[in-house]
Amino acid sequence: MQEPLLGAEGLDYDTFPEAPASPEDRARAGILQNRRVFLATFAAVLGNFSFGYALVYTSPVIPALEHSSNPALHLTKTQASWFGSVFTLGAAAGGLSAMVLSDLLGRKLSIMSSAVPSAAGYALMAGAHGLWMLLLGRMLTGFAGGLTAACIPVYVSEIAPPGVRGALGATPQLMAVFGSLSLYALGLLLPWRWLAVAGEGPVLVMVLLLSFMPNSPRFLLSRGRDEEALQALTWLRMADSDVHWEFEQIQDNVRRQSSQVSWAEARDPHMYRPVLIALLMRFLQQLTGITPILVYLQPIFDSTAVLLPPKDDAAIVGAVRLLSVLIAALTMDLAGRKVLLFVSASIMFAANLTLGLYVQFGPRPLTPNTTMALENMSLEGTEQPPTTPTSYLTLVPLLATMFFIMGYAMGWGPITWLLMSEILPLRARGVASGLCVLVSWLTAFALTKSFLLVVNAFGLQVPFFFFAAICLVSLVFTGCCVPETKGRSLEQIESFFHTGRRSFLR
Repeated sequence: MQEPLLGAEGLDYDTFPEAPASPEDRARAGILQNRRVFLATFAAVLGNFSFGYALVYTSPVIPALEHSSNPALHLTKTQASWFGSVFTLGAAAGGLSAMVLSDLLGRKLSIMSSAVPSAAGYALMAGAHGLWMLLLGRMLTGFAGGLTAACIPVYVSEIAPPGVRGALGATPQLMAVFGSLSLYALGLLLPWRWLAVAGEGPVLVMVLLLSFMPNSPRFLLSRGRDEEALQALTWLRMADSDVHWEFEQIQDNVRRQSSQVSWAEARDPHMYRPVLIALLMRFLQQLTGITPILVYLQPIFDSTAVLLPPKDDAAIVGAVRLLSVLIAALTMDLAGRKVLLFVSASIMFAANLTLGLYVQFGPRPLTPNTTMALENMSLEGTEQPPTTPTSYLTLVPLLATMFFIMGYAMGWGPITWLLMSEILPLRARGVASGLCVLVSWLTAFALTKSFLLVVNAFGLQVPFFFFAAICLVSLVFTGCCVPETKGRSLEQIESFFHTGRRSFLR
């Protein structure tokens, strides 16, 4: 007797087949599965929010202090340049400390420890009654920023699964941008002392949230705390069946790299190549001019003929920067890292070139500038006509700066941090990330301190032409040296540098 079809097995007789999951359902499932990773990432990147807030604190504060009626707080041109640049010295010191603390305390505790200098720095600036308190406060907030800049990208990359690591890798830069935008917005409403008081809030929230988050499983395994590492990974991945396979992969990689890096190994290409790529990317990132432009954004607008008030221009640029990082976060795991780096450098080149040409040949402001010694630009040798504030030509500085910030925030901003945390070898990740931050902020200090000197000696157009040339160098460097890491685990990326198989990451 023939068996009924309902009782038959196999796909041919599947009476009620399941409909394939829609992209929306898969996205929803991914969000639910990774929601604890998102929470831990959010807790960590609040440190980047504070970093971005502190970085641009000088933009509205310097003009206010230059017009201060209090002689103890009135800034001269030289004092204002130190107030703008000393933050980067603190950040370099923070990166240097991260070389020790990241591997000694772990990524999470290092991030939490940054709250101490950050809170102290904001308190000093809020209650400042002399220049030394302002400078010390700036240096302390810079130290905290340098420490978090080295530790947070590593922490995020080590807890994130490959499928969302690109998007999450952009969140440190995203939160730094959001912090800067918040400062610009609050600068329209609050006096400069209350801006420092407001900076304390995110620091306290970060410490509170991080105290409930796990440490990086990779760091725990490197310290022989295997059971704690498995618990941390299980908590982050929501107790999935794949956790044990992922744990074994991480454990195997950590065991193979349990010893410290020797000087002989440091000369091995598989060790120094990724470190050198990360260092050069951070070096070129700063040479594009991002830090001096952000630090002196409002004074730069004060020194050019602009249609809108400089404070409003600075806030608009901050909003554009935030939107651009959001675009990068959403497209990084789709378009890939290298494509966005190419697009980013091209946009920055065009924007810097436009700014330089505008300053060289465009109109000059009707009223003399009073901010940051930018009024001493070498304009006498050119024939720029004065312009009225209603001339649409005066939109060029704002639009060009918006495009520069957009280009930077789409690629060389977030991806440089992400690649640093992805390609550095595990055994040297803590030290190497700190070294990258040290090099980055020493470069930023040199640029920020010399920016005003170059402007006063040669004119505002010269730095912009230099930044444009660096963007061309960045394009060549990306094509020749930067690997594509989209969709690869950290262990796979490290294997690529060991084997030298270039097809592996294409």
